[in-house]
Amino acid sequence: MGHWWYRNIVEPGKLPLLLALAAFVLTFLITRLVTRMIRAGKGPFGNVSAGGVHIHHVVPGVVLTVLGGFGAVASGRYGFGAGAFAVMFGLGAGLVLDEFALILHLDDVYWTEAGRKSTEAVVVTAALVGLVLAGFLPFGVNDMTGQELRDRGGVIVSVAVNFLFSLLALSKGKTRLALFGVIVPLIALVGAVRLARPGSFWATRFYRRRPRARARARLRAYRHDRRWSGPRRRFQDWIAGAPTPPDPPPPRLGRH
Repeated sequence: MGHWWYRNIVEPGKLPLLLALAAFVLTFLITRLVTRMIRAGKGPFGNVSAGGVHIHHVVPGVVLTVLGGFGAVASGRYGFGAGAFAVMFGLGAGLVLDEFALILHLDDVYWTEAGRKSTEAVVVTAALVGLVLAGFLPFGVNDMTGQELRDRGGVIVSVAVNFLFSLLALSKGKTRLALFGVIVPLIALVGAVRLARPGSFWATRFYRRRPRARARARLRAYRHDRRWSGPRRRFQDWIAGAPTPPDPPPPRLGRH
């Protein structure tokens, strides 16, 4: 175990990345636990305010991310400083992405349906970093031999082709496939060749005069969402808490 740890984590300089990922995930989970306790009115925790202004935890998160990021760049991939700044960066990133939906909407949507975007951003980020930690490199560079890596032309072509796959997947509304395709190119290829989601740039641009393609795209999106939306929501609610149900609409007053 010690030999594997040194050969795969320490020697390649991946220890700071592992520490940052661990700090990132733990910070998100602990933050969600605290906010759920505050929401339920349990425990000694409470919202932080200064001068009547509610201080969201994205604020210290930004500070920690900036300090940890610049410190990590300055300290390199080895030594105590690299590990310490990596943990600081992971802490800050966890706090920031826990309120990703707030930044996106510029509104306090933490416990609303729109707030699910924060949980999704954290899960996707952790998965992507985990893939990099496991040895995958962006745009399929990890699949190239030493000779191919020394050939700049080959690297440029490989990166350009895989970037095109990810761009096509993104234009078709396959955001997750596009992101994961940056690390594992074949995933982006799947998103690039499949039907676009309704409302995506590709569907709006190329399905406008193709009613059959539009109908097939809507049917496939409906089936996909019906199959995966429920399990994904239950998983998000389990780790981050369920959103607050919206208030019911006021009753209509009948005419007299």
